[in-house]
Amino acid sequence: MALLLRAAAVVATAAAVMGMLASPAAAQGAPSPSPDPAYRNHTVGGADGWFFNATSNSTSGNYSSWAATETFYLGDYLIFQTNDNSSVVLTTNATTYTLCDPSEDDGLETYIYSGGGGGGGGTEETKAIAAPLLYEGTNYFFSEADGGAQCQQGMRFEIKVAYGRGLPPDLAHPPPAPMERVLAPPPAGSVLSQGLDGADAGAGAGDDTDVKNAGCRAIGAGTRFLEAVAAVTLAFFVAL
Repeated sequence: MALLLRAAAVVATAAAVMGMLASPAAAQGAPSPSPDPAYRNHTVGGADGWFFNATSNSTSGNYSSWAATETFYLGDYLIFQTNDNSSVVLTTNATTYTLCDPSEDDGLETYIYSGGGGGGGGTEETKAIAAPLLYEGTNYFFSEADGGAQCQQGMRFEIKVAYGRGLPPDLAHPPPAPMERVLAPPPAGSVLSQGLDGADAGAGAGDDTDVKNAGCRAIGAGTRFLEAVAAVTLAFFVAL
């Protein structure tokens, strides 16, 4: 009996040792978690681009089908190869998307990019519009040109944006708008002042008030400048 107990103890000890030895090996062999996806640029529609042909009343590509083949993350960019006949509207508002009309949407998560003159079918110059993905969840894109007709004819799609690695610093914390810089006008009679006077002479009639006010500010600044120079000069001679 004692022999059997000792044998069982040896077997249990051996099993424990084997388990301890196997654990590091198993950990080393286990696949490591996949890193967060890198930021990407997605060309909307691929080679078809983002165009509308008014003659055939059709888009250059099937954008919903294209979007279904892509995976999107915060910080990615959608690149629209397009022209001035079509616009790019980005929104998270499902109603705006359904109506193909952003005119009544004053939300902070709706953007209208340049373009949208309508028409199409000509040889207009192609340009690229880059739209960053800033909002997690459902994002909608469409062209509101031609009174929403392009959108209604299929120039629209929606995507799901995953978190990924989140927004990069330049998108998560965009720099504030630069504060208005007000430069003091040069003293009256100086070369710079004469140059400004020449520029003011070409102003339209509607700008007369601004020109007069600018002239008053320039004269006042010149007077203050001369007064300051006189005060410094007087102080210098008094010190002597």
